[in-house]
Amino acid sequence: MAPARELSNDGHDQLAQVLAINDTRAYSPVWGLALVIPPESRARKGTAVDRLYRSTQDRRAIDAARTPLARRGQIRTIADTYRCTPEDLEAALLDIAQGYPSYDAVFTPGQLRESEFDAFLEILPDQQPDEDLVTQDQTEVWQALAGDETVGEEVRQLVLGVNRLVRVDRLKAVKVFRGFSRLNGEVVVPPDIVGSSDWLPAVELYGEGIFITLDEDRLSRWGDDEAVNLRVQQLLPRFIQSGRDAPNPLTARFMLLHTLSHLLMRQIEAEGGYPAASLTEVIYCAEAPKRMAGILIHVAVPDIAGSLGGLAEIAEPRRFLGILVRALEHARWCSLDPVCSEHEGQGPGLLNRAACHACALVPEPACEYGNTLLDRVFVKGVDSGLPAFFGMP
Repeated sequence: MAPARELSNDGHDQLAQVLAINDTRAYSPVWGLALVIPPESRARKGTAVDRLYRSTQDRRAIDAARTPLARRGQIRTIADTYRCTPEDLEAALLDIAQGYPSYDAVFTPGQLRESEFDAFLEILPDQQPDEDLVTQDQTEVWQALAGDETVGEEVRQLVLGVNRLVRVDRLKAVKVFRGFSRLNGEVVVPPDIVGSSDWLPAVELYGEGIFITLDEDRLSRWGDDEAVNLRVQQLLPRFIQSGRDAPNPLTARFMLLHTLSHLLMRQIEAEGGYPAASLTEVIYCAEAPKRMAGILIHVAVPDIAGSLGGLAEIAEPRRFLGILVRALEHARWCSLDPVCSEHEGQGPGLLNRAACHACALVPEPACEYGNTLLDRVFVKGVDSGLPAFFGMP
């Protein structure tokens, strides 16, 4: 008997699937995450415009005034609370009406990622502890490790493979709940079910993290290898069938970054005391129009104080080098090898190659891509000819 088929929303013929009524894949939450970066992250806290922008209740009270006299009275009352003049509050209202703090700037998801990537690379002077993005560039000390006589050649290649190392002492993220999806497909159900609301629920998160970029020249040479490209092409039909819209396109560059991110999170959990479920990854990957090859691993909590600094401390160059070395050592052998390393496809949609719960998977909240599109072979290489990234000259 032929398998049952159904038409998707775009008219394409697809295999129907049978699920238990309580299967978590039937309806999955879909959310978006964006970081607050300069200039918004440098906005002064406690000013009249900042306080009014953060207080929906006060703005609604002003808007609810039915007469100009009542409006002026409401503004005076709020100005007394803020300890500013009514004129200051009027100016704040004008700023907000003009789009404060982003002034109605519109970005695509790809442009947002590019802006975040640039913000981590450009370390601003005179940063204040209460800003929403506080970073320290550790690259100079990191690169000096390559010339340390106590470091062996293999470890030296690891240092050279990482181009930038940035300690993120403080960050702010906005997490927006976009709706539900069925079987990890496109969003079909809005958050309010009936779809009449013109807003989305969101939460502000505060935390810290580690940001790294890989050496672009080495990455380009590795990505041009025929065996590397062939391995990606073997996975591509299943990726297309899955209906995923990210990453677009699927490349060896992305799978290397994503797998390395998971390996680092697992090692940070083992050595840093952070449960992997509390960590979040952000993959910065693009080949055009701008090349990006970065990983942000961060922790973010609703408390405005953020976390206690333990994750940022791991960005100290020698300590991070130790974590990277041991993460790659664990990548070389899985307790389920050789089955895991030689697997043609495993996990949801068979979208993983050499990656399983014993070696590369992390808790679902930590992964942007549902624990798929992972392959340890890109990190460790194989004797048959596929080179390891960190083994490239």
